[in-house]
Amino acid sequence: MDPVHPYLQLIPDKVLAAVETLGFETDARIFALNSYENRVYQIGLVDSSSIVVKFYRPGRWSREQILEEHAFTKELAELEIPVIAPESFADKGTLIEFEDFQFAIFRQILGRPPELDKLDNLLVMGRFVGRIHAVGAINHFSHRKNFSVDRIAAESRSFLLDNDFIPPDLVNAYASLSSDLIAAIEQRLHSFGELMTLRIHGDCHPGNVLWKDDKPHFVDFDDTMTGPAIQDLWMLLSGDRNQRQAQLLEVVEGYNEFFDFRAEELELIESLRTLRLMHYSAWLAKRWSDPAFPQSFPWFNTNPYWANHILELREQLAALDDPPLELLN
Repeated sequence: MDPVHPYLQLIPDKVLAAVETLGFETDARIFALNSYENRVYQIGLVDSSSIVVKFYRPGRWSREQILEEHAFTKELAELEIPVIAPESFADKGTLIEFEDFQFAIFRQILGRPPELDKLDNLLVMGRFVGRIHAVGAINHFSHRKNFSVDRIAAESRSFLLDNDFIPPDLVNAYASLSSDLIAAIEQRLHSFGELMTLRIHGDCHPGNVLWKDDKPHFVDFDDTMTGPAIQDLWMLLSGDRNQRQAQLLEVVEGYNEFFDFRAEELELIESLRTLRLMHYSAWLAKRWSDPAFPQSFPWFNTNPYWANHILELREQLAALDDPPLELLN
């Protein structure tokens, strides 16, 4: 396998052949779904139904880490929490090996993006995230990654600088600003004290939620980890401060029905937002040699992109000093 372009060999015939090893009869319908880190396809079957197959990016996760992700989603699904867990096959389990790839099969679910501008929907979202966290707190991960400023931000910063992604005229500004941000976030976490962590979704943004039957269905636990509960909640909030304040009250009301919300974690939101911004740029950079990325993100790695990224980081340095959202009565 080409370590730089691991998916070059994953041609449609190979995708169908992998699926057919499990006994499925395909009708040659194959449709690539919107996924970049992994490769995900909708596969048509001869009975006119469809399944979804996910090929994990080689080298990103160990087999143990993927199986732990699968076990968590299965645990949630068995408690009737609407997550899309992989199918299990009697002699192969949930993670199947085919040549140089590992893949999983999921049932197809048709849903729409969640309308989180509706406060009632945020109440429902809060309930289900609360249920996920109530289960997540029962046990712990042994192989999945832990929340870490060093992993999420410091390593991202080093990768961008060491591999010359930042334009020369912006290197000093980025290096200084990113260093200041990491130091500020580490200081805030130190002042915060002990961080309560549990098994969480890890990437709970609206794009990983499908709305069906008046409730959310959570997909893509690819980034599930041990981390603070607020990581799964802050990305549900959008708009100006007043809007986010109103949204927060709805989310927390639903969340508290199943798990206790830790109000003190509200002060972590801007730190988490900053970490996500830094990590996202490095993720794109790390995948830039994958042909799918320049095609899908043509605006990345240009001077305007990096200038705007630095501007965003400057805004975040100021936002770290803003008063956190509050649980107002």
